[in-house]
Amino acid sequence: QVQLVESGGGLVQAGGSLRLACTASVRIFSTATLKWYRQAPGKEREHVAGISIDGRTAYSPSVEGRFTISRDNAKNAMYLQMNNLKPEDTAVYYCNAARRGITPTFEFWGQGAQVTVSS
Repeated sequence: QVQLVESGGGLVQAGGSLRLACTASVRIFSTATLKWYRQAPGKEREHVAGISIDGRTAYSPSVEGRFTISRDNAKNAMYLQMNNLKPEDTAVYYCNAARRGITPTFEFWGQGAQVTVSS
């Protein structure tokens, strides 16, 4: 069973920074698209950032210019550097690894990391 484990969440003041990390129990990251999602209380889960196998990145407009997604295939890890955090960034953040179109396909989720930004 593949497990994704997030770390690095916590409480930070507005304007501060946090770095989330996600590692997998099985070496799957090098062949997967990696993404971060978040879910705030009372809201639906939303896409935050993604990075393709060849390193192309995409961001939600709400975090563009403040967040940076990266991957380290050698360490089987992915990261989300979050700068200039705002109270509206408060949410549980989930990492996601997926492979589609190439068999075997898969999709795995982390258990979530709480990020709280105080004003």
